[in-house]
Amino acid sequence: MSNGIVNIFTNNSVSETKNTSLTQIESQRAIQEVQAAMIIAKKFPRDPIQAMDRILNACTRQTLAEGALYSYPRGGMDVTGPSIRLAEAIAQEWGNLQFGIRELEQNDNESTVEAFAWDIERNTRQIKTFTVPHVRFTKKDGRKKLTDPRDIYEMIANQGARRLRACILGVIPGDVVEAAQKQCEVTLAANVEITPETIKNLSDAFNNEFQVTIEQIQERLQCKLEALRPAQYLQLKKIYVSLRDGMSKVSDWFVVVDTQNNSVKQLNEEIA
Repeated sequence: MSNGIVNIFTNNSVSETKNTSLTQIESQRAIQEVQAAMIIAKKFPRDPIQAMDRILNACTRQTLAEGALYSYPRGGMDVTGPSIRLAEAIAQEWGNLQFGIRELEQNDNESTVEAFAWDIERNTRQIKTFTVPHVRFTKKDGRKKLTDPRDIYEMIANQGARRLRACILGVIPGDVVEAAQKQCEVTLAANVEITPETIKNLSDAFNNEFQVTIEQIQERLQCKLEALRPAQYLQLKKIYVSLRDGMSKVSDWFVVVDTQNNSVKQLNEEIA
C-alpha cells in the first residue's frame, strides 16, 4: 500500500490553465481579425458607382432574378420585396461587408442563434439574436422533436434566413435595394417564357413542396393554367419564392380546403 500523498487538484488546475490559454488565444485571434478587416476596408474603400454597376449587372442574370423577388399580402394588396437570395447578392457586390448566421449555444431543446451584417467600412452593424426550438410542425405528425443534427442545422438555416435578410437590408442603402429590385423586374419581364413545360414545372413545385393543387392555383387566377398571362406567371413565381422563404403561408394566397371536415359534413348530410 502506498503512503504517498496525491494532490487531487493537480489535474483540474492544469485543465483550467489550458482552457484559459485557449480562450485568450481565440480572443486575441478574433480581435486581430476584426482589426485587419477594418484596416483593409479603410485602405481599399468601395466605389459606390462600381458597386452599383456590379449589383445591376448581377440582377440581369435570369437565374438570380427568378428567385430575387417575393410577394406577401398586406392590407388587401400584394407587396413585393427582395428575397434573401437578392439580399446576399447585393451584399456580395456592395463590398466591405460581412454577414452570416452563427449558433451561439445549443441544448437538447433549442439553439440560440445570431444573424448579423456588418458594414466594415462605415462600421454600421445589424444584429438579431433569436431562439430556434428543435421542433418541426407537420400536418401528418404534428409536433415532432428534432434529434438529427442535419435536421437541426436545416431548421436553424431556415429560421435564420429571414433575420439575415433583415440585417443585410438594414446596412445597405434603400435606393440601392430598390434599383436592384427594378432591374430584376426588367430581367424577368424580358425573359419570361410560358410553355406547357414551364407551367407544369411551376405547378409541380407548388404541389410537391406546399401541397397546392392545380385547382387552387386556378381558383386564385380565375383562369385555366393553359391561359396564363406573363404577369400572372411572374406573380406565381413571386408567391412561390415567398412560400419557400417562409415570408407567407399557403392560406395567405390560396383557398385551403379542409378535406376531413368536408367529408364529415358530407356524411352527416347523407345520413340526414
